[in-house]
Amino acid sequence: MTIKNNSTESFLPVIAQLVMLFGLIGSLYFMFRAGSNQKSVVLIGLFTGWVISPYVVIFIATKKLKQIFVHTLSLLNWVAIVLSFGSLVVYSGAFTMAGPKPAAKFLIVPLVSWIVILVIFLIERRVIGKSNR
Repeated sequence: MTIKNNSTESFLPVIAQLVMLFGLIGSLYFMFRAGSNQKSVVLIGLFTGWVISPYVVIFIATKKLKQIFVHTLSLLNWVAIVLSFGSLVVYSGAFTMAGPKPAAKFLIVPLVSWIVILVIFLIERRVIGKSNR
């Protein structure tokens, strides 16, 4: 099953891209605000790369995969939306923990995002593999 262009199927990717852009900008805002006292440009650069990496991977996956199933693309768009909102909620401090330092959430959230993305791809690969048999 390949992607068909109709208004309902093209609406979700547009929303997902806008939410991801909003999530990316918001994530960077919260990260730079939390690291405003940090003097190391290298450390800020590393954090920036790590925080934006899940957004970049999802963006590339939705744009560059040539033979993608409708279900996979739809699922990837929903993952992008959920991860974007989830990241913003955590980065904003809505759920603060007393123990960890402020930088911890900027390490943990991208790691969890990567794990979710990898699990989704592994599950989809297995489902697609079974359907091709």
